[in-house]
Order: sequence, then C-alpha cells, then structure tokens
Amino acid sequence: MIQALEEMITLLYPRRCPLCQDILTDKAALICMKCRTKAVPIRGPKCKTCGKPVASLETEYCPDCQEKTHFFTSGRAVFLYEEEIRKSVYQFKFHNKREYAGFYVSEMERVCGDEIRTWNPDVIIPIPMYKRKKRQRGYNQAEILAKCLGKRLQIPVDTKSLVRVQKTIPQKSLGRKEREINLKNAFKTSTNALELKKVLLVDDIYTTGVTMDEAAKVLWMAGAEEVHFLVLCTGKPDC
Repeated sequence: MIQALEEMITLLYPRRCPLCQDILTDKAALICMKCRTKAVPIRGPKCKTCGKPVASLETEYCPDCQEKTHFFTSGRAVFLYEEEIRKSVYQFKFHNKREYAGFYVSEMERVCGDEIRTWNPDVIIPIPMYKRKKRQRGYNQAEILAKCLGKRLQIPVDTKSLVRVQKTIPQKSLGRKEREINLKNAFKTSTNALELKKVLLVDDIYTTGVTMDEAAKVLWMAGAEEVHFLVLCTGKPDC
C-alpha cells in the first residue's frame, strides 16, 4: 500500500534535476547526467579557515581571513556560488524546492564527510531564521540541510539552542561593515551554558563570514569550545 502510494506521488509529481529542472528518468538519481558534469565541487588549495579557494598551496588564507580573525574555528563549502548552483539555490530558498536538499546533502557528505568526522562535532546547529520570516516562507532552508545531514552522518541536530532575535535586511545587498552592523546582536542562545562543546553550524551560503561569526560568537560565549561550519556554497575570495 505504501509503495503504491509512493509510486502514485512520483507519477503525479516526478522528481526533477536540481540544476536544469528536467524530469529525472532514473528513479535513483539525484541529478541528471547532463548536469552532473556542471556540479563540480571546489577543488585545489583552500583557505585553512573558511575553505574558499586560494591561488596556491603556499597561500594559507584567503584575503578575507588574512584581514579578520574569526570566532569560528574553521569551515568548508562544497560549491562556488555561481551559475547553475546559484539558480538552483534560489529555487530551493524562494520557490519551495525542498526536494533539492537530497542532492545538496549527498554532495556535502561526499565532498566534506571525512573532514566533518575529523571535527567530530557533538551537534549540528542550523543558522536560524527570524521566526516571522520563517512563518512567511514556511521553512528554513538551513534547517532542512542540517536535518538531512544529521540523519546521514548520525549526528544530533539542535534547532532550539541558537535563535535569531532580530529581523535583519538581506545581506546580499550590503558590504562587510554594513553586514556587521545589520547582524550585530541578531543571535542569542536559549541557554547560558551549552553542554555540547563541539558544534557544526550549517547554512546554504557563505560570503564574508559575518553571519557565521555572529552565530559562533554567541555559541562560544555560551561555552562552545569549537565551532566549525559547513555550507553548500561559498562566494569567491574577493566577496
């Protein structure tokens, strides 16, 4: 009965490729063969702190991390935020394409799983969304990614300890200083003492690191000893 229902749902609402949105003829596939070659993860040398690409192995840090000391310990991203991935993430965030999370998280695990296991986080915490904004959208894309990743890696997911207490304007329209002002005191913890010491923050996009820094800062103040992050996409080093 359940299998028949699932087949009927698939027939009525066939899964689509998260990049080109064509119907996936292979029921087991998460992306079409044509787009598999376009979804290329970040390769080569990376910034030791934030994971953005750098020019050579001799370059330890990207320009952003050379200029600023972060509250987070380290982080990684799967893709550069450009072209097809940019369009796909837009659909995921603003057009209710939550099914794309299957492909996103499979790539997060495939590309960064070994490093996550090295970090050995006690818990995964998604970057929270302001409650009114979440009600309007109907979901928090970071929370979807975090829950799927936690299930795959068998790591607990905590959506309660970190909360967003201020409504902020979209970061993409702001420079670094404006982003810092926009997000100042935007987060708080629901407890003054975190019992879990190693935290993995999850979000969809990383650009200047201001969001991660603000979240990591309040977690650190509440007792976290290490705060790493994993995102689906990152901007280029000059972002």
